[in-house]
Amino acid sequence: MIGIGDGAFLTAAGVLAGLVGTAGGITSLISYPALLMAGLPALSANVTNLVAGVACWPGAALVSQPELAGHGPWLRRWVPLSALGGAAGAVLLLSTPTGVFAHVVPFLVLIGSLTLLAQPRLTALHQRYRHDRPSGERKVILPLGLIALSVYGGYFGAGSGVMILALLMVTVELRLVAANALKNMLIGAPALISAASFAAFGPVDWMAAAPLGLGMFVGSTLGPRIARRLPASRLRLIVAVIGIALAIQLWITATD
Repeated sequence: MIGIGDGAFLTAAGVLAGLVGTAGGITSLISYPALLMAGLPALSANVTNLVAGVACWPGAALVSQPELAGHGPWLRRWVPLSALGGAAGAVLLLSTPTGVFAHVVPFLVLIGSLTLLAQPRLTALHQRYRHDRPSGERKVILPLGLIALSVYGGYFGAGSGVMILALLMVTVELRLVAANALKNMLIGAPALISAASFAAFGPVDWMAAAPLGLGMFVGSTLGPRIARRLPASRLRLIVAVIGIALAIQLWITATD
């Protein structure tokens, strides 16, 4: 049962998670452990986290209008594909036994954390790849990469934003701030589909989802502003280290 203290804690965690996620980091590495600390079991925490994360979409869209200007046709083409991947990921999660999920989570969190740490190097490699490869090959990479990452986003999501950001910088947009704004919109589509599925069939803790989602909305209106102005290297390092520590803790817990 979520009390007043837990609700305040989840709201604060949601603000930080929404800020970090929409600025280019990993939302779930903050919001997911916050739900675990509030007492939710692994599967319920993951489902509740994905439902609350929908609140980041309108907040980021509201603040990112300058970066999204002129990208309407592109988004109308690719957002439905992201939504399809999110639906597949939701089905996969709902059909996964709780015990299996508890053993998979540590590795997903670790992958997300290492991806966040490697983001600068990956971006440099991807920019070089973009120039070295023909445009036709990049056109194949975008849909295949987007559907795979959207499935993962609908299933768990930690690190999917950073990976989608890298994918977009390879195939679509070299400017980090603009690519980040597009990434936020693409993540919102599978999150919405997953949330609808989990609301109907999943173990959502609505008493936890409400304050977390409220905080995420507020944080998502701050993240794009910070992405325009500040380097994220120090914040990226702190969040990644927390994520690695969480992965180790979850692995030990799952093997007990």
